[in-house]
Amino acid sequence: MRIGLPGAGASADAIVKQAERAEADGFSTLWYASAIAGDPLTAIALAGRATSRIELGTSVLQSYACHPVLQATRCAASVAAIGKPGRFTLGIGPSHQPVVEGMLGLSYATPGRHTEEYVSILTTLLRGEPARYDGAEYHVNVGAPALVDDAEIPVLVAALGPRLLRVAGERAAGTILWMANATALESHVVPRIRAAADAAGRPSPRIVAGLPVAVHDDVAEAREVAATQFALYGTLPNYQRILAHGEAAGPADAAIVGDEATVTSRVRELFEAGATDVWAAPFPVGEDRSGSRARTRALLQELANSD
Repeated sequence: MRIGLPGAGASADAIVKQAERAEADGFSTLWYASAIAGDPLTAIALAGRATSRIELGTSVLQSYACHPVLQATRCAASVAAIGKPGRFTLGIGPSHQPVVEGMLGLSYATPGRHTEEYVSILTTLLRGEPARYDGAEYHVNVGAPALVDDAEIPVLVAALGPRLLRVAGERAAGTILWMANATALESHVVPRIRAAADAAGRPSPRIVAGLPVAVHDDVAEAREVAATQFALYGTLPNYQRILAHGEAAGPADAAIVGDEATVTSRVRELFEAGATDVWAAPFPVGEDRSGSRARTRALLQELANSD
């Protein structure tokens, strides 16, 4: 199974140590959030130079915070720092209104149009082609960035709604999700993105399903912890909609919790529903936080090394 973990580390040494261990333990990918190391591309460059096989991706970089031309240049530089193409995947998304308007001071009036134009420009450049684009949001006339071995850099779109799922299927390598359970995948995500890819004559899209995971015998206790730790996601409209597609009342319902057999079953359900990868975010439950994390990670490692 393709099982990935969140990339982490409070220092350069910690980032490298985590990446080396994840690679040695057989995990497919480390997914770095936008706040890691102040810029996840810095963390990815560090991790990439210390490893040789594990995929390194972003989950996700915020589109509004960086012009697509600059984003393409930065991504090309990250692959150059790693020294080998095929190990970096860019997850990109428009973030949320409180972040874009409340923190960045930008308008969030047209996130769908913004993201569609952004992805169109970005994927063109990351194929190694010049971008000539005249849209409502962006006007671009720029040559192609230098790509290592002329290898395309794949882009995944954080696509939770119909428009961005269409964009992800038509123009990108696929989607990277958060809070989409097996029901949401089967009923909403997979049919839409696959139909868009088919209509555009593109390969079957990659679908990376991200969820919190805790191996713990007391399910009620685990869901109570998840309800507190992941409460923010239940307040954001984009996540509220994907949770509703999954028939989940909130993040605690979407989280994968239970003993080893239960968690294994739930992870397999994601793949059966159409996920190509699972991005598992372990969270601790109970007084022994270290032991809780270790138990969850041990099962995820076993799954990552299984067929």
